Amino acid sequence: MSRNPARTRLFAVTAIAAASTLALSACGGGSGNAEGDGTLRIGVVGASDDKWAVFTDKAKEEGLDVELVDLQDYTQANPSLSQGELDANQFQHLQFLAGYNVDADDDLTPIGATAVYPLGLYSEKHASLEEIPAGGEVAVPNDPTNLARALLVLQEAGLIELKDGGSAVSTEADVLPSSKVTVTPVAAEQTPIQLKSVDASIVNNDFLEDAGLDPASALFQDDPDSEAAAPYINVWVARAEDKDDPDLAKLVEISHSDEVVAAEQKASGDTAVIKDNSPEELQEILSGLEDDIRNAS
Repeated sequence: MSRNPARTRLFAVTAIAAASTLALSACGGGSGNAEGDGTLRIGVVGASDDKWAVFTDKAKEEGLDVELVDLQDYTQANPSLSQGELDANQFQHLQFLAGYNVDADDDLTPIGATAVYPLGLYSEKHASLEEIPAGGEVAVPNDPTNLARALLVLQEAGLIELKDGGSAVSTEADVLPSSKVTVTPVAAEQTPIQLKSVDASIVNNDFLEDAGLDPASALFQDDPDSEAAAPYINVWVARAEDKDDPDLAKLVEISHSDEVVAAEQKASGDTAVIKDNSPEELQEILSGLEDDIRNAS
């Protein structure tokens, strides 16, 4: 998935797609290829997902040799790209990328869209929003990008009120005392575990399968097609100097092929909403988010 960036695990870079026997005499006009051998190294999350096998097979058919690098620590994924260890990555949404670029004073660039994944509210104690009691407790992911989105979901669900209506940089400090419930930020991977002790949890798409949660059981989720969901479009990302690389552009195109999209939908439990925004549109959204983050600091 490119899914909502939230997992925090020990960093391990595991190449799972070995270089194929297809040799490229020249692979692209600028990526430089991290391995220097014509292989495109792409950082992803969940490289063992079946959809990536479909993707790499499709890339081979198109004459591209792809090596997937499983990124198990989101904090290292963008620096690895910036430092030339990867040719591109595909794991993050625009809000996450904006936060990285501002914090690192970097200019990593979106080169294509993948999908938006709805962010849902789950409960083991209540069967509906109405059953969640006044004064109840809701766990939310504590990483900044997903925290703000989770708070906006809870506000849309009528469970909290946010100062000034909330934004993509809201924190728990912006939850007004008039709110129906309290929020408890926890590590994102802990949100499913917290279901045993809180009234409800906002759980990222990443963790639903492992937690045995059916996306259809969500009490509420945001609308991936809304304007408010634009910051959460997942994207292909490259270094700015490689944004026009034709081989990277071909990878984006391959990710929208019927076979790969079908595999993506299967992997996401049919929750993914596929997006095809142009790089120019994505950059415009990204620039606005970067401005918002700078202005909030």
